[in-house]
Amino acid sequence: MGQKITFNLPDLGEGLTEGEVAAWLVEPGGEVKLNQPFVEVETAKALVEVPSPYDGVLAQHHAEAGETVDVGKPLATFEVEGADAPPEAAKQEERTPNLVGYGAREAGSKRRKRKGAAPAAETPAPPAPQSLAPVTPPSVITPSFTPPPVEAAPPVPAVPAPNGAAPGGPVLAKPPVRKLAKDLGVDLASVVPTGPNGTVSRADVEAAVAAPAPAAPQRAAVAAEDQRIPIKGVRKLTAQNMVASAFTAPHVTVFLTCDVTGMMDTVKEFKARKEFADVKVTPLLFVAKAVLLAARRHPMINARWDEAAQEIVVKHDVNLGIAAATPRGLVVPNIKAAQDLSLVGLADAIGSLARTAREGRTTPADMMGGTISISNVGVFGVDTGTPILPPGESAILVFGAVRPQPWVHEGEIAVRQVTTLGLSFDHRLIDGELGSQFLADVGAFLSHPGETLLAWT
Repeated sequence: MGQKITFNLPDLGEGLTEGEVAAWLVEPGGEVKLNQPFVEVETAKALVEVPSPYDGVLAQHHAEAGETVDVGKPLATFEVEGADAPPEAAKQEERTPNLVGYGAREAGSKRRKRKGAAPAAETPAPPAPQSLAPVTPPSVITPSFTPPPVEAAPPVPAVPAPNGAAPGGPVLAKPPVRKLAKDLGVDLASVVPTGPNGTVSRADVEAAVAAPAPAAPQRAAVAAEDQRIPIKGVRKLTAQNMVASAFTAPHVTVFLTCDVTGMMDTVKEFKARKEFADVKVTPLLFVAKAVLLAARRHPMINARWDEAAQEIVVKHDVNLGIAAATPRGLVVPNIKAAQDLSLVGLADAIGSLARTAREGRTTPADMMGGTISISNVGVFGVDTGTPILPPGESAILVFGAVRPQPWVHEGEIAVRQVTTLGLSFDHRLIDGELGSQFLADVGAFLSHPGETLLAWT
């Protein structure tokens, strides 16, 4: 029999102190391989798959899905053949295990008190009660009446749980099915299983979603209950960052309405080219290219304000952020050194970034170090907006919907493809002239991509 080793929650990102168990990918008793993901943990920055540090068996979970675990606290116990468990004294001094690429933390962090929970007091355990024989006081006379026997009620048969498991036992379902149920908001314990040995299948979850909801009792309109959604994870961090940014950097926004018929024609042309057969060509691709070219012409746009050092840091690389709306909240992952990519490479990077964000697999590293960002509100049919800067960045471009509109073209009114661009920037280091010149260059490229590219390169 192997040694049992407790694995503590590692530090999953800079400054993070806790994580919520989103889903267990391996149940107790299941075998795991080294570096095999065994649990999904949601932090304030991303949904992270934690890899197993051992070859062996996952013996025990130390938290249920939905529970929050502090960094350095037990997450799971593994049973490993031939491994020597460290002595108890050494366990208290060892550092918290960490993932490759993340910093280590000391194991002395304390669990956050749950709302409404009373502080635990350390009290000595009460002594075991002694068995005392009943004593009849001498002044009490016990009656000699014997009550008639009471017929015992027949035993009530146990009602099996709807999921086929024993009452109070774990629901039998594979990890992909558990994730599907979580995404759809389905309680697995309420699903009737049809799989082997009472296992809940994907079809069972989908059937539970499609089944009509039971009729709710009639209630007065004033008695309707409010919905309360916990503020946590990505949404919590986004809120904190937006508040910090809005009240730290003085925001200015300028707008430009421009004819982008040339860009839309180029999109159609490039979609048919064999070089772009394996990537998605969209207007956003050319907006990103316009931002990169304009940033090269105006380097101060790609800078940040260093308050501690009292310096303006002009960045060499353009780490281009693309805002993405996900079920877990807004994330802004960025493409590192985007200025070095070809148009095909940029298209591939944007597509990969979007897929990863939709799947909830964006890592903390992907969201760190951004310098300029783009928010594409046009996909929602919105004309423009006044975006808030991501923390540490100095400019963010908003790309609105492209619509056919009447426009003066070559001295005559014609129907052209028109959009409105907005640029928010940090007025501490970008003045109105620089911000306006940068935005005008973006608009010039989108109006005439081919001619402008030749003139600028």
